[in-house]
Amino acid sequence: MNILIFESKNFGIDDVCAALTKMGHTHTCISTELIHERKSAEFDALFEQEFGRAHFDCVFTFNYSPVLSNACNKHHIPYISYIYDSPLVALYSYTIINPCNYCFIFDKTLYNEFKQENISTVYYMPLAVNTDRLTQMITHPHLPQEKYTAEISFVGSMYNEKHNLFDRLKGLPEHTQGYLDAIMDAQLQVYGYYFIPELLSKDILADLQKSVPVEPNKDGVETVEYLYAYYFIARKLAEKERTQILSKLSNEFSVKLFTPNPTPNLPKIQNMGPVDYYNEMPYIFHNSAINLNISLRSIRSGIPLRGMDIMGAHGFLMSNYQADFYDFFVPGEDLVLYESQDDLLKKCQYYLTHETERKQIADNGYGKMKEFHTYEKHLAEMFEIVFG
Repeated sequence: MNILIFESKNFGIDDVCAALTKMGHTHTCISTELIHERKSAEFDALFEQEFGRAHFDCVFTFNYSPVLSNACNKHHIPYISYIYDSPLVALYSYTIINPCNYCFIFDKTLYNEFKQENISTVYYMPLAVNTDRLTQMITHPHLPQEKYTAEISFVGSMYNEKHNLFDRLKGLPEHTQGYLDAIMDAQLQVYGYYFIPELLSKDILADLQKSVPVEPNKDGVETVEYLYAYYFIARKLAEKERTQILSKLSNEFSVKLFTPNPTPNLPKIQNMGPVDYYNEMPYIFHNSAINLNISLRSIRSGIPLRGMDIMGAHGFLMSNYQADFYDFFVPGEDLVLYESQDDLLKKCQYYLTHETERKQIADNGYGKMKEFHTYEKHLAEMFEIVFG
């Protein structure tokens, strides 16, 4: 097959292209920010230009693009989107029902919500890794490894950037601010169920709208509750949770944090700055005794890309509870899940002192990634669904 790919700084796009080549397919990859637009005459012209150069059997992107879906629908060509971000408001565009769509969602809870609304263009598919590339990297390292060696490491955003949406909520009534703080504290104690959207009453939403107004897209079905719960509060929760966890762990253990922004509120953390996804991150996952996954609460049940990347790099994964892990892995054998921050501290202490058991778990997780969750495997499953 010949596949037309559009991308915009997507993690994994090089791995998808390598997998397609290995599978015997050809592809053309176009990088453009225009795929983030809901409507764009400029993108439409670009699509017509590229689509006219050759015959293509389907179009592929990471995440979902309404403007691209409409272009594919016009030409009656299958559009395959592989979702790894959550939240992703574009999924609530009216275009999701375009018959050209084959939207593969990594979060089973989110997938089921769409299916319950009789949306027939969505499918459930866990995320994938390029185990060939990762194995080559970790067996033949080309960079000094000291930087990437750690007792405990965490790679990811602390959501402490200046444009944090929640921190823009100024002038809220005292009772509203107190209510938001209370429901966030409660949510931090619960894994596996994100109840914040249900607790945003009309009065609370009215106060939020007075402070920082939001408006759903005119061509979508997302609600105001969704926007505040998933783009404001979920990210603030991540900042709170990650700060709490890393502070507690760094009081007991040696912890390295790989993140873009300074963290002066974590004085015992070794903040190593940002790292490159392709060229550096796999070394961290392979060389750290324990790799943390602290999921955004907006990822309802899915296995985040970070978790798959850790196991794919033959690393030991310590993650918060996510229900979808149980579909493919055995906790305690392929990875370790923690149930609370206190449980996390106890399990870190245990696995740091039980190296043989820790390495066996990393071996098991890597083995399942290599057998079941490569890009070749999942792309073949997608093509079977699309083309039969």
